Amino acid sequence: MIKLIIKKQIVNSEDIKNPRVREQYISLSGYIGILCNLLLFAVKLAIGLFINSIAVISDAFNNMTDISSSVISIFSAKMSNKPPDGTHPHGHGRFEYIGSLVVAAIIFVVGFQLLRKSFDRLMNPETVYFNLVVVALLVLSILLKLWMFAYNRYIAKTINSSINKAAAYDSLSDTAATSLVVLSMVLSQYIDFPVDGAMGLIIALLIMYSGFDVARDTANMLLGRAPEDQVVDEIYEIINAGEYVIKAHDLEIHEYGPGRVVGSIHAEMPDNTNIVDAHTSIDQLEKQVKSDMGIELTVHIDPVSTDEAKIKAVTAKVMACLPQKETGVRVRVVRVAEAEHKTMVSVELELLEKADFNQIEEIRKLISNRVETNCDNYQIVINSVK
Repeated sequence: MIKLIIKKQIVNSEDIKNPRVREQYISLSGYIGILCNLLLFAVKLAIGLFINSIAVISDAFNNMTDISSSVISIFSAKMSNKPPDGTHPHGHGRFEYIGSLVVAAIIFVVGFQLLRKSFDRLMNPETVYFNLVVVALLVLSILLKLWMFAYNRYIAKTINSSINKAAAYDSLSDTAATSLVVLSMVLSQYIDFPVDGAMGLIIALLIMYSGFDVARDTANMLLGRAPEDQVVDEIYEIINAGEYVIKAHDLEIHEYGPGRVVGSIHAEMPDNTNIVDAHTSIDQLEKQVKSDMGIELTVHIDPVSTDEAKIKAVTAKVMACLPQKETGVRVRVVRVAEAEHKTMVSVELELLEKADFNQIEEIRKLISNRVETNCDNYQIVINSVK
């Protein structure tokens, strides 16, 4: 059903890389969410007041928070689609993540308030009235929430939307909450225990956990989470297949919102490659990554020697400058590049003993000074310390 709605309401809905189309997906899901949750809130509140159930009333206000979430989703989608400016050169895509944090805060606060009310009902129980019509209406609301979970999950996967993913799992927790309400109504007819208050506590905790879960995922995005292994592997596959490229390394990825990803990578090339040919090859690789993956990747050329005899000679000379016992490290030469008046040597260091940050910096300086003092026209680059 959601596919039919998308097809009817969104022009060029297949063009999901288009920021405007992406905005329409999120906005459409938000408007549907507002209508569905408004209906659910009104029905559940009326039912809760009618049968005097704190669990049903708690579930109703949970749907009210979902209305707020949908409004924030629409606003965030529009704000995140604003073009780059002088202050924000990478655009405003992270507005979507900020919107998710606001949604998480609203969910958590409402859950806490319902927790207090449910605890009070547990301590001061009241009669809950059982009605088959009411149960039937709640079951229908469960089915509606399951549909909302399905359409939000579909949109989240289609356009890679964190805010729709949050909405999907929030709908799933709502389904569990309403199911507990129905269960409490049935059990209260057979058990002399304030089941309504107990179920209200469980629902409130589910709501609070949902808010915490959304906040945690969104915070990871804002802080800068590591790219998925599949993305990393695909980038390396493209770059390593490039003309003249020997090996790629040191990939860095930065996300400024969905569909706004930039990065950099180093590509080793023979140091005797024509500079124009090397630039042409790199330019083509950057365009391919942009076309295939939507990532603005900058490729840095690392010229390296492919002459085995030269590499052995340079390695022997560098190692002679760095007795392992004195430096406290094991040195491995990874790249050699020779220009007309300078030889560049890239190395990796393996610590033989534990060392803190200041000690590591001292080791770096010692190694650099040793090489540059004892090896004329040599410049050492320390890639990593293990």
